[in-house]
Amino acid sequence: MSAIIQNPVSEPHLLNFPQKAPSPMLFFETVNAFRRTEALKSAIELGIFSSLAKDSLSAAEIAKKGNISERGTRILCDYLVVIGFLAKEGNLYRNTVDSAMFLDRKSPAYVGNAIDFLLSPTTREEVGHLTEYVKTGKGGTHNDAFEANNPKWIDFARTMGVLQSMPAQANAKALQLDPAKKHKVLSLAAGHGMFEIAVGKLNPKTDMVAVDWPVVLEVAKENAKAAGVADRYHTIPGDAFKVDFGKDYDVALVTGFLHHFDPPTCEELLRKVHAALTPGGKLSIVEFVPNDDRVSPPGPAAFSLNMLAATPGGDAYTFKELESMLKKAGFQSPEMHPLIPEFLSGIMAKKA
Repeated sequence: MSAIIQNPVSEPHLLNFPQKAPSPMLFFETVNAFRRTEALKSAIELGIFSSLAKDSLSAAEIAKKGNISERGTRILCDYLVVIGFLAKEGNLYRNTVDSAMFLDRKSPAYVGNAIDFLLSPTTREEVGHLTEYVKTGKGGTHNDAFEANNPKWIDFARTMGVLQSMPAQANAKALQLDPAKKHKVLSLAAGHGMFEIAVGKLNPKTDMVAVDWPVVLEVAKENAKAAGVADRYHTIPGDAFKVDFGKDYDVALVTGFLHHFDPPTCEELLRKVHAALTPGGKLSIVEFVPNDDRVSPPGPAAFSLNMLAATPGGDAYTFKELESMLKKAGFQSPEMHPLIPEFLSGIMAKKA
């Protein structure tokens, strides 16, 4: 080992790597990454971040508030400090800025409920078959995620809405619609409905039409009512590839949907959307968009693995790939703009 450290270039297979000592740390960190997931899940379930909403507390104080063991609390909280979800000064723990915003149950931006979808048994099972899916190139064969009214998408609609509220608002602003005019907006695979609801709130004369499975649309309608736009919120229940959208839409939203399908299937859907838009109508897509190298930025690039596990042919598509699909479907002038959180991007295109 000392020979490698002193003269790493003496080994031909190390010539193209940075000149530093080899380390197994990345291996151990990655193999043990499931512990990070379970620690965060436990902290959310036990209300650790909510206990720290107002004050810095010791492990004993947190344990007393939560009626849990002091030993378990100390070990969990120390681990949360190590992985970046808590800070520690002396024997007192406090929330980080991110944890206070997103993991305190009383915060309006609380996203902790998303673990019900992101860590569901179905999702975990999908990843458990990854070796098989790499061999075949087709994932999702051990679930029925694309069957009508699958409970998975009800969980998605109920738990992921808050997480999507910021990109939905940013995307609505990027559309630059005239709020004084009446618009008609189509939203496909609407789920929680946040994207079209955000457009409706910015544009008080706009009607929204959401397409999704009937049970999922019930959640979207609840959200529309809570947002005060229920009187302008309409639904078309059913499969987006089969139902009749109608005509004369000024805007179509396809958010977080194309990544489930292969390019020919995406093009089929986009042609159908194109036919439903008025001349000059806008299409707004929201997706995880990696760079052409497909390994950066980390978030969008890593999302491809999700699609390998969960779908027969889906992917995280580059802008060039999406641009090609759009042009084949008849759209013009596609442009990409960043959204918040930054791992999502918006793509705008027009019908000639």
